[in-house]
Parts: sequence; C-alpha cells; structure tokens
Amino acid sequence: MQNDSNNFARYPSLKGRVVVVTGGATGIGQSIVAHFARQGSRVAFLDIQDEPARALAAALAAEGCPTPQYIHCDLTDLAALKSAVEQVLSTHNTIDVLVNNAANDQRHSIEEVTLEYWDRSIATNLRPQFFAIQAVIPAMRAAGRGSIVNMSSIAWIIPNTNQPLYVTAKAAIVGLTRTFAHELGPHNIRVNAVLPGAIATERQKQLWYTPEYLAEIHQRQALKRQIDPAEVARLVLFLAADDSSAITNQSYIVDAGFV
Repeated sequence: MQNDSNNFARYPSLKGRVVVVTGGATGIGQSIVAHFARQGSRVAFLDIQDEPARALAAALAAEGCPTPQYIHCDLTDLAALKSAVEQVLSTHNTIDVLVNNAANDQRHSIEEVTLEYWDRSIATNLRPQFFAIQAVIPAMRAAGRGSIVNMSSIAWIIPNTNQPLYVTAKAAIVGLTRTFAHELGPHNIRVNAVLPGAIATERQKQLWYTPEYLAEIHQRQALKRQIDPAEVARLVLFLAADDSSAITNQSYIVDAGFV
C-alpha cells in the first residue's frame, strides 16, 4: 500500500474528524480509508473481508496514523448496518463524514436476472447508501454539519453493457445524491457524488484487465494511462474537507476523459 501523501494536499479540517467508509477493505475503499487516516481523521470502515481489513488497519497504525476502527458488517443486513453506525457513535460520539463506497459490479445478462437476483443486486449497490445516510443524519444534524459522498460510476453515462442492474443502481445514486442534498442542506449537511471510470484496482486487474480491454479503455480516454484508486480518494478528501464547504448537490467524474 503505497504512501505518497506527502506529495499532495493536506486538509487541516479533516484532522480528528470522524469518517465512516462502507466497503473499505479493498479497492477504491481501501485507498479512501488510507487517505483519511493519513490526514489524521478517525476512520471507521465497514466490510465483510476480515483479513484485508485487519491488515489495512494494522498497516496504517504502523505508519503512525490513528488506528482505523474496522467493523465486520454485511451491508445487505440493514439491522447490522444500523448497529455498525451505532457502534461508531458509541466510540466517537459523532460522525462528520460518510463515504458510501461499497458495491459489487458483477457482470450479468438481462436474461439471467431473476427477482431474487434483482433484490440482491439492489440490496448491495443502492439500498445501503440510502439507509447509511438515514442512520448518520441525527449525528450530523446535532453537529450542525456533515459531508456525505456517494460513489456512483460513469457506467450509467456510457452506458455499460453486461451489468444492467449495477448500471441502474449507479444512475439512481445520482438522483439520491441530489434529493438528499436539498433535504439536508438546511442542516449544513453536504451531499455529493463521485463517478469513477475504469480504475485499476486489484479486482479489476484480476478479473477484467485483458490487453484488449485496456486497449479499448485507453482508446476512449483522453489521458492514455491507467487511473489509480488514489486519484479517486483524493477527490473524496476534498469533498469531505471544509475547503469544499459551499459544494453540494454535485457529481464529479474521475475517468481520465472517458466520457
């Protein structure tokens, strides 16, 4: 896990802030957790991947960062999600930032989608975002501030094929972001979305990054290179920090000019 934080911006407003990240054990989520921890934030992250989650927390503690709080949580279990948020509150008394990151971009055809598959996909890719926000609202209202960052995707803009439910959920997240921005704006709670493109996570490299797929990506991108998860995480930092205090109701694309 590369630490290049000395080369990029530091946000004094993030030091000591309590940050909750869903799906923080691997991929983009792992980078988000690491970047907040290196800013001095008190990070709690939810996941079901115990081994990489614990390794991440230990590695960041060894760097001298505040040790992230890992909570094993299946986000499709709404009672477990609510309990996890309550656990964070019992430890830190508040929540300043929520990053709704968890998702599963499993490929699938239209024909293979059953009602059960539909429900499982929505329960993974959309439903937790709504209910995680619902769970943190009381603490943010009490504090008189908050920043919520919802991870969408450019998949619905392209639009991608071979994953229609994932694309549907990622489009819905933009709508969810916009309505929550107006619902929560009177309480000084900001809500924005980040739409990554083709990000070179380990999962993507292992499952999809064939030479042919990479060539197609680079042909369509304005910047002819891979995008690192850290380049997404640094945008999330900005949207969480007070530097973006007047920014809400917006969707930001990180895709090297793909769309």
